[in-house]
Amino acid sequence: MSERLQKVIANSGITSRRKAEKLIEAGNVKVNGKVVRELGTKVTSFDEVKVHDVPIEKEQPVYYVLHKPRGVISSISDDKGRKTVIDYFDEVKQRIYPIGRLDYDTSGILLLTNDGEFAHQLMHPKYQIDKEYIVKTKGIPSKADLQSFYQGIQSEGERLKAKHVKIMSTDPKKQTAILKVILHQGKNRQLRRMFEAIQTPVDKLKREKYGFLTTEQLQPGDYRPLTPHEIKQLKVLANENC
Repeated sequence: MSERLQKVIANSGITSRRKAEKLIEAGNVKVNGKVVRELGTKVTSFDEVKVHDVPIEKEQPVYYVLHKPRGVISSISDDKGRKTVIDYFDEVKQRIYPIGRLDYDTSGILLLTNDGEFAHQLMHPKYQIDKEYIVKTKGIPSKADLQSFYQGIQSEGERLKAKHVKIMSTDPKKQTAILKVILHQGKNRQLRRMFEAIQTPVDKLKREKYGFLTTEQLQPGDYRPLTPHEIKQLKVLANENC
């Protein structure tokens, strides 16, 4: 059985499928000793695939949910020496990486895996996975301000939109508000940029849900493997929405 080269690389746990495509186009991938740059290339289990001249090995796919604390980088490494989400997985032998990201100062649910195809499905906006956030703001946004979230806010050349936004409570004395926001997109610092655009900066931000998953029974810094049923549900959810 043959599979696309970028999928094979992603399934090895080295990187995501999107980054695997960039590696191929850059000439960093060899199949049976020859550089391959064509993204449509297919390989079998009998072919030798090397990335940066290092043979890849297919790992057993693993899937985890982490309750990410504030003050942690959603990356496999950090050039400034800051703590990363991978630091919580010392006992995991597979080369896992986060699916998407949460900002340094944002806490909440984060998924990690070595399954590149699975990660691609969940990260791409076309699959429309709900991501629910609880936001505490400095200031109380107006209804007109929040309406702009549905229409989309232009920021740094990107159009940022929310699927749903609702004020849960306000404190007129302290001039703060608690809101629930649901996103499909996953742009860098998206919610902070959106609230900055309406001049109501974010004070605290937590991702409460990823699809049907929550951080229930997980303290900040704790993680657990996804159950086979949860993995199947996420794949079904992505396929239903694509």
